[in-house]
Amino acid sequence: MSDKMIISSSPHFRFTVSTKTIMMAVLFSMLPEVIWGTIVFGFRALAVVLVSVATCVLSEYLFQKITKQKNTISNLSACVTGVLLALVCPSTVPFWMVILGGIVAIVVAKGMFGGIGSNVFNPALTGRAFMFISFPAAMGASWKMPHLDAISSATTLSQIKAGTFVADSDTYLQFFLGNRAGCIGEVSILLILISFAFLMICHIIDWRAPLAMVGTVAVCSLIAGEDLAMALMTGGLVFGATFMVTDYATAPVTKPGRLVFGFGCGLITFLIRKFGGYPEGVMFSILIMNSVAPFLNNLTVRKYGYGKKVQNQLNKKAEKTQEKIEGGNK
Repeated sequence: MSDKMIISSSPHFRFTVSTKTIMMAVLFSMLPEVIWGTIVFGFRALAVVLVSVATCVLSEYLFQKITKQKNTISNLSACVTGVLLALVCPSTVPFWMVILGGIVAIVVAKGMFGGIGSNVFNPALTGRAFMFISFPAAMGASWKMPHLDAISSATTLSQIKAGTFVADSDTYLQFFLGNRAGCIGEVSILLILISFAFLMICHIIDWRAPLAMVGTVAVCSLIAGEDLAMALMTGGLVFGATFMVTDYATAPVTKPGRLVFGFGCGLITFLIRKFGGYPEGVMFSILIMNSVAPFLNNLTVRKYGYGKKVQNQLNKKAEKTQEKIEGGNK
């Protein structure tokens, strides 16, 4: 038996469930959004989801094959990325754009950073950002809903920004249920909240970042005198808070860090919506905060193996020692 002990870099985690199990739970939680998107936008929406998933899985397989890495498509993370990417796209987006977005998400945002767990930016949002910047007309099109007389989400965000939006009780209800235009998976707030509750009950996600993000947008909207309900239900705020800011790889691991992370996402979202050139800011806010997530892990510096009481005592001793050293140098 070898006498060598190999210790990897901290932090260390121990889960009783596998990555595949977690990904299966996330996929199951997104099933209502996929079904509703198909009902609302037609089978074209389902086709976008299937093309996106197939592209992401194939891209991961080929990239790992070419770079001679261990194949990891069986953990279903590529499937999750594919579904997420499709759900934040309109149903009318051309398939070839979806394919390009999937390749960028898997190869550029994930594979080139070292694979699952090593990526800095959320892969699905990176793919969407590439598509949004490269093909703004297609990604911001007027989505047609064949079965419903829908309300346009994009128009609502623009009107809110201009201060001309006026809503009634029926408008609030339609937005909450999902009778509106928008991206495939972002339209029904009710279904997204159900997905959020499911993931919370299964202990797949933590509540801090999502609630901090939504709460920050709510407080800022109230201070700005905007329609609070519409500020929360329009765009991809609730979807992003549920599925994007809770990503294990691109969000902080510490509890205080997650609160700050969610606060930053919410604040940037509000600022872009209010003062920026785009009516929506969820995607950019999360990607911006992804870049500072590693630094937020340093908000809570703790010696592992010590309780809080012992740690405080050690900190006080260290401070006294430092004071003596500084006093001796004077």
